[in-house]
Amino acid sequence: MSADRTAGPSVWAPLRIRAFRVLWFAQLGSMLGVWMQTVGAQWILVGAPDSAALVALVQVATTLPMLLLALPAGALADIVDRRTLLIAVQLFQLAVGTGLTVLTALDLVPPALLLTFTFLLGSCVAATLPAYQVMVQELVPREQVRAVASLGGVAVNGARAVGPALAGALLAQVGPTLVFAVTAVAALAFVLALTVTRRPPRDAALPPERFASAMRAGGRYVRNSPVVRRMLLRVVLFVLPGAAIWALLPVVADELLRTSSTGYGLLLGSLGVGAILGAALLPLVAGRLSPNQLLVVAGGLFAASLLACVLVTDLFLLAALLVPAGMAWLVVLMGITGSLQVFLPGWVRARGLSMFNVAFAGSQAAGSLLWGVVAQWFGLVPTFVAAAVLMAAGAATVRFWPLPDVADWDRSSMVYWPDPELAYQPDPQEGPVLVTVRYVVPPEHEAEFFEAMELVRLGRLRTGASSCTLYRDGAAPSTFVLVAQFPTWEEHLRQHTGRLTGTDREREERANALSVEEPEGTHLFHAHPFQAHPDGEQR
Repeated sequence: MSADRTAGPSVWAPLRIRAFRVLWFAQLGSMLGVWMQTVGAQWILVGAPDSAALVALVQVATTLPMLLLALPAGALADIVDRRTLLIAVQLFQLAVGTGLTVLTALDLVPPALLLTFTFLLGSCVAATLPAYQVMVQELVPREQVRAVASLGGVAVNGARAVGPALAGALLAQVGPTLVFAVTAVAALAFVLALTVTRRPPRDAALPPERFASAMRAGGRYVRNSPVVRRMLLRVVLFVLPGAAIWALLPVVADELLRTSSTGYGLLLGSLGVGAILGAALLPLVAGRLSPNQLLVVAGGLFAASLLACVLVTDLFLLAALLVPAGMAWLVVLMGITGSLQVFLPGWVRARGLSMFNVAFAGSQAAGSLLWGVVAQWFGLVPTFVAAAVLMAAGAATVRFWPLPDVADWDRSSMVYWPDPELAYQPDPQEGPVLVTVRYVVPPEHEAEFFEAMELVRLGRLRTGASSCTLYRDGAAPSTFVLVAQFPTWEEHLRQHTGRLTGTDREREERANALSVEEPEGTHLFHAHPFQAHPDGEQR
């Protein structure tokens, strides 16, 4: 961020918009059901043999679906009606939650089946998040997008604050059946909320992308976006050690504190309360500290809370010391999510956010499994000390891998290329297609031109090109040709109709200004001059 950082809009501002408010409370209820189910499953497995590994596997089963389904879900969210997709997913969650409730009431849920149901509910979350994140963003003004991300964290972590305590009370009084029933009821409430929410308008300049090409386009965008890759790296470095708390806190409560499910709910609730406080303070803190300074402070706070888990034996003192960890968790993850939502162009926003979800879930699943196995072999104290050291080391890497400053980048969608003037009329699915641009650059400007063209090349790759290379003309060394290949003509047309941003335009204008002649473009289509005769000869 720039040096003149100022506090952003109030984190609560989007709640003044009715459509957003309805969906936000629906998400809060859905997350409440998910966390109650997670707590119920973990507490049931605490009494099983090898409890540390089994309890950690609940987190794995919850987050692993994100690795498998987040990118497909993001692609679907970018190409189909998001409200319809969300309704379908919530109806499936209603069926899964109902089945789990009935089987639990009949005492027919062994550990393997419980983990299976947990995996299915995690799949519902994975399919819901990208579509929900983009849909609610479209309901608010752009200046409130970061607040939307923070409120998403409030919903998730508010559920952590209330859900565990409520689940602990219900487990102690009536058992897990009613705890699991909340998941089904929350899904039904989400469906009702979606049915009364208007559909945000969708861009109809071109037909929706095909699913397979949308998946490839999303992957290409992330691979060729250094900014997005760096954000994802920071997520991994924070979540991997931080997963120790979420995976092993029930074991800490049971083995070190000798407390009941109510005490475990209090500990998780403290993390949730900390997250809510972090959301409320995030705009103010972000106005005083840079994103990289926030990463360092949050990493230090979370490392201290990790150590407290095994050094503090008083339940209420530990609950107080977990509040900073909840604040740090929210500040880091929602800060990066908000930055991503502002940075990503609209055409690929759900896919980009799904990659954040993959990085988050993969780190949490791998961390949960890692720390569960380490705790099984070496005990809780060495495990939490190791996690704290790794968290502190990850925070220190900000010096070498900082978040880039993109505050001044223009991320608005731009349509500035002229429509192609062709005598040949290609089919939209015809391909591959080569698009060339010719430049004439004097020798004294070559170094600056190469630097500018590297950014242009990455822009072409992000927005649809499967390859992009700059060539020099051997007969005229001052002449350069940028050659970009696209899988189909439609994929290139999408660059003409809104995939490019204001920053892309600025970079192209910088490169064009270094050419002494107006850059000249051509469109080349795959020809088939050699076709096989039935007798095997060529003609």
